[in-house]
Amino acid sequence: MIPKKYQKFIAASLTAICLIVWHQPAWAISLKEEKQLSQEFMRVINRYYKLIDDPVITAYVNEVGQRLLSQMPPQPFAYKFHVIDEDVYNAFAIPAGYIFVNSGLFLAMDREDELAGILAHEISHVVCRHISQRIERSKKIELATLAGMVAGIFLGVAGGGADASQALTLGSVAAGQSASLAFSREDETQADQFGLTYLYKAGYTADGLLEMLKKIRGKQWFDQTPSYMMTHPAIEERISGIDSWMQSRGKESKKTLPPLCTPEEFHRLQYRLRALYGDRDTTLQYFKSQLDQKPKDAGLAYGLGLTYNRLGNQPEAIEYLQKALAQNALDPMVLSDLGKAYFESGRLSDALRVLNGAVSLRGANTLGWFYLGRTQMELGDFAAAADAFEHTIQQQDDYAQAYYFLGQTQEKLGREPDTHYYLGLYYFLKGDDRNAHHHLVRAQKSVQDPAKLEIIKRTLEIIGKLPPEPQGGR
Repeated sequence: MIPKKYQKFIAASLTAICLIVWHQPAWAISLKEEKQLSQEFMRVINRYYKLIDDPVITAYVNEVGQRLLSQMPPQPFAYKFHVIDEDVYNAFAIPAGYIFVNSGLFLAMDREDELAGILAHEISHVVCRHISQRIERSKKIELATLAGMVAGIFLGVAGGGADASQALTLGSVAAGQSASLAFSREDETQADQFGLTYLYKAGYTADGLLEMLKKIRGKQWFDQTPSYMMTHPAIEERISGIDSWMQSRGKESKKTLPPLCTPEEFHRLQYRLRALYGDRDTTLQYFKSQLDQKPKDAGLAYGLGLTYNRLGNQPEAIEYLQKALAQNALDPMVLSDLGKAYFESGRLSDALRVLNGAVSLRGANTLGWFYLGRTQMELGDFAAAADAFEHTIQQQDDYAQAYYFLGQTQEKLGREPDTHYYLGLYYFLKGDDRNAHHHLVRAQKSVQDPAKLEIIKRTLEIIGKLPPEPQGGR
């Protein structure tokens, strides 16, 4: 794990390194090159950055993003939306439709419209190709070299000592260029104009984006300059421009459709994020003190239940999750977490009963399917477990843990080619190129499914040539 004292530096360094190649708008790289560049960046981020991999939070953010995209013309990219475990207020996009929001910014929001506003703005940067247009032809860095530069920063910081010092020096050089290489005022104006149109068409109010910009600006007054303001300039002009846009359109600036989540449900997602990724002791005290003030609040009971489960106190976790469930006995999210708590306490029959109920309810339920598979695996029903993990992957195709356990179930079922196939994809998603290459090459020799063979081929192309094995092993 990367030391906390380096996390803010790493966030700034990654942004700065990205911006090194986004310099002149005189030309734009091809869509193929943009996709290749995004794959290289994603490999670095997956390997060295801490992404929120909770399927509930990830699925929700992607659902909001897809609602915005549904109102747009067909796009050449398959957009993906991610949350980074980082307190700094920031959101950014990389080429080919990868959008990132920091957890600190997500926790600062009050409702879905604010999240939609930030996502719409970042989507607009991708649609307008502001990023790809800044790659200067004469100074274009090879993709592998660029990925190596970023990886060098992360490896240096993680390793400490002289390497860390070199990384800090490189990061300072990169950061020194970031101010002039950040989005221009014209880029920001255009992204806001496009984003406001997408928001309105998707049924969201423009108030959300306006409120978030005010919160980001307020963060500067009371704390420090957020990373968002360093890469997204002219925030005062943006606030004024959005306010004028709303005034000129009147009712057109207001939402026309209900959000995917009510404010209460949105806050519950924030409680989930805090419970699963916040400092454990601080989080425990937060939920206890809040429940003392609001003893009947189901969302707070849910958050405390998740916190206890994270701390390994399953009896308390089950008690508070049942309290949260009492207000809505058919809530698939709470049912899935209750099933997970039963599973982790060894109460497999209770877990099987609750999780079967959770996945039978309407809507996607990645967490429910995943822990149903884990429970069935523990009970020895490997065929049913494999089916559950396949459901998990269908709902969230980048959920690494599902690939790992699906590979394990294939091994139990005696299906060696699929064992290597799924384990290879697991290691690929985790950024372990060497193990991914090992398993995928073995799978390639015996897998018969043409679709799987094509995925193996494309994945091996992304991995490329492996570096020599370090002396003394890994």
